[in-house]
Amino acid sequence: MAITGAAELLATWEAGLAEAPNGRALLLHRTARPDLDAVALPVLPVGAREADLFTLRRALFGERMQVRLGCGACGEDMEFDLDAGEFARSLSGPDATVVRVAEGGWDVQFRLPGVADLTAVARAADPRGALLARCLVSAVRDGAAVTADELPVPVQRRIAEAVEAADPGADVTLNIACPECGQATRAELDIASYLWTELDAWARDVLLDVHLLATAYGWSEPEILALSPLRRRYYLELCADA
Repeated sequence: MAITGAAELLATWEAGLAEAPNGRALLLHRTARPDLDAVALPVLPVGAREADLFTLRRALFGERMQVRLGCGACGEDMEFDLDAGEFARSLSGPDATVVRVAEGGWDVQFRLPGVADLTAVARAADPRGALLARCLVSAVRDGAAVTADELPVPVQRRIAEAVEAADPGADVTLNIACPECGQATRAELDIASYLWTELDAWARDVLLDVHLLATAYGWSEPEILALSPLRRRYYLELCADA
Protein backbone atom coordinates (compact mmCIF):
# COMPACT_ATOMS: atom_id res chain seq x y z
CA MET A 1 0.00 0.00 0.00
CA ALA A 2 1.35 3.40 -0.98
CA ILE A 3 1.58 5.99 1.78
CA THR A 4 -1.03 8.65 1.10
CA GLY A 5 0.13 12.29 1.20
CA ALA A 6 -1.23 14.93 3.55
CA ALA A 7 -3.30 16.63 0.85
CA GLU A 8 -4.98 13.38 -0.16
CA LEU A 9 -5.71 12.49 3.45
CA LEU A 10 -7.25 15.89 4.06
CA ALA A 11 -9.44 15.40 1.00
CA THR A 12 -10.60 12.05 2.38
CA TRP A 13 -11.35 13.63 5.75
CA GLU A 14 -13.25 16.53 4.16
CA ALA A 15 -15.37 14.16 2.08
CA GLY A 16 -16.08 12.01 5.14
CA LEU A 17 -17.45 14.87 7.22
CA ALA A 18 -20.74 14.69 5.32
CA GLU A 19 -20.92 10.87 5.39
CA ALA A 20 -22.49 8.37 7.77
CA PRO A 21 -20.15 5.79 9.37
CA ASN A 22 -20.57 3.35 6.47
CA GLY A 23 -19.60 6.06 3.98
CA ARG A 24 -16.56 7.02 6.03
CA ALA A 25 -15.47 3.39 6.21
CA LEU A 26 -15.70 3.14 2.43
CA LEU A 27 -13.62 6.29 1.99
CA LEU A 28 -10.96 4.88 4.30
CA HIS A 29 -11.01 1.59 2.41
CA ARG A 30 -10.50 3.44 -0.87
CA THR A 31 -7.48 5.11 0.69
CA ALA A 32 -6.16 1.74 1.82
CA ARG A 33 -6.75 0.05 -1.55
CA PRO A 34 -6.23 2.53 -4.39
CA ASP A 35 -5.64 -0.46 -6.68
CA LEU A 36 -9.35 -1.40 -6.53
CA ASP A 37 -12.24 0.53 -8.02
CA ALA A 38 -15.39 1.68 -6.25
CA VAL A 39 -17.33 -1.34 -7.52
CA ALA A 40 -14.90 -3.97 -6.23
CA LEU A 41 -14.36 -2.59 -2.72
CA PRO A 42 -17.88 -3.06 -1.22
CA VAL A 43 -18.10 -6.69 -2.32
CA LEU A 44 -14.83 -7.79 -0.73
CA PRO A 45 -15.39 -10.07 2.29
CA VAL A 46 -15.69 -8.04 5.47
CA GLY A 47 -12.55 -9.59 6.95
CA ALA A 48 -10.51 -8.44 3.96
CA ARG A 49 -11.69 -4.87 4.50
CA GLU A 50 -10.78 -5.02 8.19
CA ALA A 51 -7.29 -6.26 7.35
CA ASP A 52 -6.87 -3.43 4.84
CA LEU A 53 -7.94 -0.83 7.42
CA PHE A 54 -5.54 -2.17 10.05
CA THR A 55 -2.76 -1.99 7.45
CA LEU A 56 -3.73 1.61 6.66
CA ARG A 57 -3.80 2.51 10.34
CA ARG A 58 -0.34 1.07 10.80
CA ALA A 59 1.00 3.01 7.81
CA LEU A 60 -0.50 6.32 8.91
CA PHE A 61 -0.20 6.29 12.70
CA GLY A 62 2.13 3.43 13.63
CA GLU A 63 1.80 0.09 15.36
CA ARG A 64 0.51 1.14 18.76
CA MET A 65 -3.24 1.55 19.26
CA GLN A 66 -4.48 2.87 22.59
CA VAL A 67 -7.91 1.55 23.55
CA ARG A 68 -10.14 2.53 26.42
CA LEU A 69 -12.95 0.25 27.58
CA GLY A 70 -15.31 0.20 30.54
CA CYS A 71 -15.51 -3.04 32.51
CA GLY A 72 -18.92 -4.62 32.02
CA ALA A 73 -18.92 -5.96 35.58
CA CYS A 74 -17.65 -3.14 37.82
CA GLY A 75 -17.58 -0.16 35.44
CA GLU A 76 -13.87 0.52 35.93
CA ASP A 77 -12.13 2.21 32.99
CA MET A 78 -9.53 -0.03 31.38
CA GLU A 79 -6.77 1.33 29.16
CA PHE A 80 -4.53 -0.95 27.13
CA ASP A 81 -2.46 -1.04 23.95
CA LEU A 82 -3.03 -3.11 20.82
CA ASP A 83 -0.66 -3.80 17.94
CA ALA A 84 -2.11 -2.68 14.59
CA GLY A 85 0.56 -4.61 12.70
CA GLU A 86 -0.31 -7.82 14.48
CA PHE A 87 -3.98 -7.40 13.59
CA ALA A 88 -3.09 -6.61 9.97
CA ARG A 89 -1.05 -9.81 9.72
CA SER A 90 -3.53 -12.06 11.50
CA LEU A 91 -6.52 -10.72 9.55
CA SER A 92 -5.04 -11.32 6.14
CA GLY A 93 -8.47 -11.97 4.64
CA PRO A 94 -10.03 -15.22 3.44
CA ASP A 95 -8.37 -17.34 0.76
CA ALA A 96 -11.70 -17.93 -1.03
CA THR A 97 -14.92 -15.95 -1.31
CA VAL A 98 -17.34 -18.91 -1.42
CA VAL A 99 -17.81 -21.56 1.27
CA ARG A 100 -19.40 -24.98 0.78
CA VAL A 101 -21.52 -27.02 3.17
CA ALA A 102 -22.08 -30.62 2.05
CA GLU A 103 -23.70 -33.08 4.43
CA GLY A 104 -26.87 -35.12 4.93
CA GLY A 105 -27.96 -34.83 1.31
CA TRP A 106 -27.43 -31.06 1.26
CA ASP A 107 -24.89 -29.30 -0.95
CA VAL A 108 -24.83 -25.55 -0.37
CA GLN A 109 -22.49 -22.87 -1.69
CA PHE A 110 -22.56 -19.49 0.00
CA ARG A 111 -20.68 -16.30 -0.84
CA LEU A 112 -18.87 -14.58 2.02
CA PRO A 113 -20.77 -11.34 2.76
CA GLY A 114 -19.24 -8.00 1.92
CA VAL A 115 -19.99 -4.58 3.34
CA ALA A 116 -22.46 -3.92 0.52
CA ASP A 117 -24.42 -7.03 1.55
CA LEU A 118 -24.58 -6.03 5.21
CA THR A 119 -25.68 -2.52 4.28
CA ALA A 120 -28.37 -3.82 1.92
CA VAL A 121 -30.01 -6.07 4.53
CA ALA A 122 -29.59 -3.81 7.57
CA ARG A 123 -33.16 -2.47 7.43
CA ALA A 124 -34.86 -5.69 6.35
CA ALA A 125 -37.52 -7.16 8.62
CA ASP A 126 -35.41 -10.32 8.81
CA PRO A 127 -31.77 -9.29 8.18
CA ARG A 128 -30.43 -12.81 8.67
CA GLY A 129 -32.88 -14.28 6.18
CA ALA A 130 -32.28 -11.45 3.71
CA LEU A 131 -28.51 -11.99 3.93
CA LEU A 132 -28.98 -15.73 3.41
CA ALA A 133 -31.01 -15.12 0.26
CA ARG A 134 -28.64 -12.45 -1.03
CA CYS A 135 -25.42 -14.43 -0.65
CA LEU A 136 -26.66 -17.93 -1.45
CA VAL A 137 -24.91 -19.13 -4.61
CA SER A 138 -26.64 -22.51 -4.88
CA ALA A 139 -28.46 -25.02 -2.70
CA VAL A 140 -29.20 -28.59 -3.67
CA ARG A 141 -30.90 -31.34 -1.66
CA ASP A 142 -30.64 -34.89 -2.97
CA GLY A 143 -29.98 -33.52 -6.44
CA ALA A 144 -32.87 -31.02 -6.50
CA ALA A 145 -32.30 -27.27 -6.35
CA VAL A 146 -33.93 -25.42 -3.44
CA THR A 147 -34.27 -21.75 -2.46
CA ALA A 148 -32.88 -19.94 0.57
CA ASP A 149 -36.18 -20.01 2.48
CA GLU A 150 -36.25 -23.81 2.17
CA LEU A 151 -33.00 -24.26 4.07
CA PRO A 152 -33.65 -25.79 7.53
CA VAL A 153 -32.24 -24.18 10.65
CA PRO A 154 -29.46 -26.80 11.13
CA VAL A 155 -28.18 -26.12 7.61
CA GLN A 156 -28.36 -22.37 8.16
CA ARG A 157 -26.36 -22.85 11.34
CA ARG A 158 -23.71 -24.85 9.47
CA ILE A 159 -23.48 -22.08 6.86
CA ALA A 160 -22.95 -19.49 9.59
CA GLU A 161 -20.22 -21.63 11.16
CA ALA A 162 -18.50 -22.11 7.79
CA VAL A 163 -18.59 -18.36 7.09
CA GLU A 164 -17.15 -17.55 10.53
CA ALA A 165 -14.35 -20.09 10.05
CA ALA A 166 -13.53 -18.81 6.56
CA ASP A 167 -13.63 -15.10 7.44
CA PRO A 168 -12.80 -14.71 11.16
CA GLY A 169 -11.65 -11.13 10.63
CA ALA A 170 -15.23 -10.07 9.91
CA ASP A 171 -15.84 -9.85 13.66
CA VAL A 172 -12.87 -8.57 15.66
CA THR A 173 -13.87 -9.07 19.29
CA LEU A 174 -11.72 -8.21 22.29
CA ASN A 175 -11.91 -10.17 25.52
CA ILE A 176 -10.25 -8.09 28.25
CA ALA A 177 -9.83 -9.08 31.90
CA CYS A 178 -10.43 -6.21 34.32
CA PRO A 179 -7.41 -5.54 36.57
CA GLU A 180 -9.76 -4.45 39.39
CA CYS A 181 -12.39 -7.21 39.56
CA GLY A 182 -10.88 -9.85 37.30
CA GLN A 183 -14.00 -10.25 35.19
CA ALA A 184 -13.68 -10.41 31.40
CA THR A 185 -15.41 -7.89 29.15
CA ARG A 186 -16.10 -8.61 25.49
CA ALA A 187 -16.26 -5.74 23.02
CA GLU A 188 -16.15 -5.37 19.26
CA LEU A 189 -13.18 -3.47 17.86
CA ASP A 190 -14.54 -1.26 15.09
CA ILE A 191 -11.35 -0.33 13.25
CA ALA A 192 -13.17 1.94 10.79
CA SER A 193 -14.59 4.08 13.61
CA TYR A 194 -11.30 4.04 15.52
CA LEU A 195 -9.32 5.09 12.44
CA TRP A 196 -11.78 7.82 11.51
CA THR A 197 -11.50 9.32 15.00
CA GLU A 198 -7.72 9.43 14.63
CA LEU A 199 -7.91 10.89 11.13
CA ASP A 200 -10.33 13.59 12.33
CA ALA A 201 -7.97 14.65 15.14
CA TRP A 202 -4.97 14.60 12.78
CA ALA A 203 -6.76 16.68 10.12
CA ARG A 204 -7.78 19.38 12.59
CA ASP A 205 -4.21 19.61 13.91
CA VAL A 206 -2.81 19.89 10.38
CA LEU A 207 -5.28 22.64 9.44
CA LEU A 208 -4.23 24.58 12.53
CA ASP A 209 -0.59 24.19 11.44
CA VAL A 210 -1.52 25.48 7.98
CA HIS A 211 -3.27 28.49 9.49
CA LEU A 212 -0.33 29.40 11.71
CA LEU A 213 2.32 28.97 9.02
CA ALA A 214 0.26 30.77 6.37
CA THR A 215 -0.20 33.66 8.77
CA ALA A 216 3.49 33.77 9.66
CA TYR A 217 5.08 33.20 6.25
CA GLY A 218 2.34 33.79 3.69
CA TRP A 219 2.72 30.30 2.26
CA SER A 220 -0.16 28.56 0.49
CA GLU A 221 -1.79 25.39 1.81
CA PRO A 222 -0.17 23.16 -0.88
CA GLU A 223 3.25 24.61 -0.03
CA ILE A 224 2.77 23.92 3.67
CA LEU A 225 1.41 20.42 3.14
CA ALA A 226 4.39 19.63 0.91
CA LEU A 227 6.67 20.08 3.93
CA SER A 228 7.53 17.00 5.94
CA PRO A 229 5.90 16.83 9.40
CA LEU A 230 9.33 17.36 10.98
CA ARG A 231 10.07 20.53 8.99
CA ARG A 232 6.56 21.82 9.58
CA ARG A 233 6.99 21.37 13.32
CA TYR A 234 10.35 23.11 13.22
CA TYR A 235 8.87 26.17 11.51
CA LEU A 236 6.06 26.24 14.06
CA GLU A 237 8.63 26.25 16.87
CA LEU A 238 10.40 29.18 15.21
CA CYS A 239 7.09 31.04 15.08
CA ALA A 240 6.53 30.39 18.77
CA ASP A 241 10.01 31.65 19.63
CA ALA A 242 9.69 34.82 17.56
